[in-house]
Amino acid sequence: MSSSRRDRVVLATVVFAVLFSQLLLYPGVSTLVEALGADAGGGSSPFATTELDASMWFLVAEFAAYVVFVGVWGAASDMTGRRTPFIVTGALAGAVGYLALAAAPMLGSIPFEGVLLLRVLQGAMTIGAFSLTMTMLMDLEGGHGKNMGAAGIAIGLGAALGAPIGGQLTTVDPLAPLVAAGILLVCVGGLVTLVPDRAPTGRRAARDLLDGIRQRPTLSIPYAFGFIDRLTAGFFALVGTLYFQDAFGVGPAQTGLLLACFFAPFALLQYPMGALSDRIGRTIPIVAGSLCYGVGILSVNVAPTVALAALAMVLVGVLGALVSPATMALVTDLAADGERGVAMGGFNLAGSLGFLGGFLIGGTVADTYGYDLAFLVVGGLEIAIAIVTVPVFLRLSVDGHKHVREDEA
Repeated sequence: MSSSRRDRVVLATVVFAVLFSQLLLYPGVSTLVEALGADAGGGSSPFATTELDASMWFLVAEFAAYVVFVGVWGAASDMTGRRTPFIVTGALAGAVGYLALAAAPMLGSIPFEGVLLLRVLQGAMTIGAFSLTMTMLMDLEGGHGKNMGAAGIAIGLGAALGAPIGGQLTTVDPLAPLVAAGILLVCVGGLVTLVPDRAPTGRRAARDLLDGIRQRPTLSIPYAFGFIDRLTAGFFALVGTLYFQDAFGVGPAQTGLLLACFFAPFALLQYPMGALSDRIGRTIPIVAGSLCYGVGILSVNVAPTVALAALAMVLVGVLGALVSPATMALVTDLAADGERGVAMGGFNLAGSLGFLGGFLIGGTVADTYGYDLAFLVVGGLEIAIAIVTVPVFLRLSVDGHKHVREDEA
């Protein structure tokens, strides 16, 4: 195995571990927030007026921290020409955050607002490990689609396995996913040191980095697609979880399996789909894939049985695998070598805002108007961005495709 290929596997494993630890919490989030002091309907906190409300704010707190800090981590890495020390710091501090949350119920009557603050601190650290590991994959040779396909398969597998295993852990103890997540991030801090730091050497001023990004407005196209794609993921993580439980009467363990129906094909097809986008360009995977992906989301809501809902989730997973690595590879196509940390930070910022939108828009619409309209809004947004950006994206995709060919030549 070549050095680049070995390092690609190690870095993908790190990405997997971070996402796996995150998804452990999702299937049992309503049970978890209750264990952490969210007294739904009891008036103890304005952030916990209902079970859905408390769950939404617990997830939102982490992604709000992602939004604020992801650019800080990327800029710090590009300015110093280092990745590894920041990843180790973020992983170990994130582990402390998870374990502090797990210990919170044993420390007495911590208000739910205090729990949310711990969640913010944990998220601020974890996003550094996640985003900069993806940036290290950008630094590798061998084709942008392949490198981002490796990141995508790690993200998908982490989510696919994290959801069902998290559901099983929740049945043992609601706090068990937090402990497991903390242990995993400690392992991440050690594993990433096995890979050489290939960040472009030399220090750069923050103003130079920002000027470089501003001179590449075309980055807004993959950022926009990343925002909508992550919005759908956030929607399924919160609203989809509660929808399956309400519509079909399933528990956390079965909900985790339904989520895995999406994440398994989403994960397993990432690498071949990323390699495909290296060969045929980014237009078809992103634009056509997003259009079909939106239709697939709508099909989940109309499925009358658990079996058909699971089949629809598989279809959505396949289409998501077509879109995701091509979108991330396009960021790499467009970013200058010395600006990759900021460029990937911007993409993850857009993605984190998307997750927040999925939680807030999906949760608010579902709570106020019902699940049907919530699915229609989210699926419709995915279809709309594919249609609206076709003229611009056709032109952009040709340039990105040529850029990949030049790198591989």
